[in-house]
Amino acid sequence: MGASDGHESRWAILGVMSLSLVIVMFNNVTLNVALPELSVDLGADNTELQWIVDAYALIFGGTLLVMGALGDRFGRKPALQVGLLMIAAASATTAVYADAAGEVIAARAVMGLGAALVMPATLSVVVVVFPPEEKAKAVGIWTAMAGVGAPIGLLLGGWAVENYDWQMVFWINVPIIALALLLGLFLVPNSMDEQRRPLDPVGALLSVGGLGSILYAIIEAPTHGWLSSETLGIAALGAALMFAFVRWERGVSHPLLPMGLFKDRGFAIGLIAIMFAFFVMFSFMFTQMLHFQLVRDKTALEAAIRFLPLPLGLGPVAANSDRIVERFGSRNVVATGLLLVSLGMGLFTTVGIGTAYPGIGATFLLLGIGMGLTMAPSTTLVMEAVPDDKAGVGSATNDASREVGGALGIAIGGSVLNEYYQRSMTIPEGLEHLGTVPLESFPAAMRIGSEMLAGGNMAGLELIEAAKASFVEGMVASAMVGGAIALTTAVVVKLYMPAKD
Repeated sequence: MGASDGHESRWAILGVMSLSLVIVMFNNVTLNVALPELSVDLGADNTELQWIVDAYALIFGGTLLVMGALGDRFGRKPALQVGLLMIAAASATTAVYADAAGEVIAARAVMGLGAALVMPATLSVVVVVFPPEEKAKAVGIWTAMAGVGAPIGLLLGGWAVENYDWQMVFWINVPIIALALLLGLFLVPNSMDEQRRPLDPVGALLSVGGLGSILYAIIEAPTHGWLSSETLGIAALGAALMFAFVRWERGVSHPLLPMGLFKDRGFAIGLIAIMFAFFVMFSFMFTQMLHFQLVRDKTALEAAIRFLPLPLGLGPVAANSDRIVERFGSRNVVATGLLLVSLGMGLFTTVGIGTAYPGIGATFLLLGIGMGLTMAPSTTLVMEAVPDDKAGVGSATNDASREVGGALGIAIGGSVLNEYYQRSMTIPEGLEHLGTVPLESFPAAMRIGSEMLAGGNMAGLELIEAAKASFVEGMVASAMVGGAIALTTAVVVKLYMPAKD
């Protein structure tokens, strides 16, 4: 293989990397739809259920930079293989042996650590095996897989729970990972930092502490309150650790993450575009799973199927974005993508309880197209600024921006929804004895109303209708926030992103 020719099996390698990436992305969300069954089977309370979901995201996001650096130093192929084995082993063990919530939380943490090894390795391998003239195309396909992974996860999770049980959500991983491991063993070449630069243990500890604290504060904020002493204290700790990380990286001879990368506007603005695109996407997916299941009475699988227009718009556009960029330039393409995302959120503010699905599906499609135009060119700009010997850390920085954006989207989108629900929700006359529970929780109001109806009390229908109307108000408010953030990011991109073609 010549330095400019690329690996002879590069397209097959891209296929293996895409499969490995999808495994990481769908594990972010597959378990969400199994929470009601987990609650009953394991006797898990609300806090335990939250950490069954969040342990994966917290460990994954918090250790990304370190795991990317380990891949650069010791080899990206070993990092990929070890990470996949960790996810498979934790999944199989949980499916067979777990009978308590704490065991599932621990397994999800191990899976998150494995995912932090896998995800940076996938992108860094891609950028190393492709020649410069094909790199944008390859990164576009990788980005398409990153974007469709979460909707695929909702489909797989819904199918597993509807047809089997919560254990099947974990079993799904095993055969898919076995295939990725086997293909990777024979197809994927190893690559690493050939200069074997020493590791940066102080930078590693500061990055894990800083990123982990920030993600923890974001995840817990809706529970404890955004202005609570716990949230503010942990966020301040995270900010202080990240400040110390930046200071350390500027002075050390062999930094974990060279701070000079952020002087490249393509790198810096690309990360901002990716972070806020994922903010909108994950916020929207979170509210819409509740919308379809609790307002429109769909099963988890039926709700997930209604997400299909999003990946159908995102995948093809992201995979072919290199040609669009060649004609119009990265800055214009990314700004247009974010404008489409903002427009989609704006259109969604017109949705009501009686809105027919085709209009909602069209909004999903528009959002997917906008995401595809945003994420692929932004990821390409980020990775173009990173030297091959730091490809793992560069990829991890790109991935961390996605994780922080997604966590922020779910936390803030959920908080806005809940705030507006509580503002507009009123207890129907005659049901004041129910207290404040229906006012504080939409799922609780729906559950209480259903129990009343089952007992023959038709007043439960009034409670359900009031809760649904208040939820839609909160959902619209959340969409408005997402649209405003996408629009603001589009302006920043248009003003500051380099106009590369």
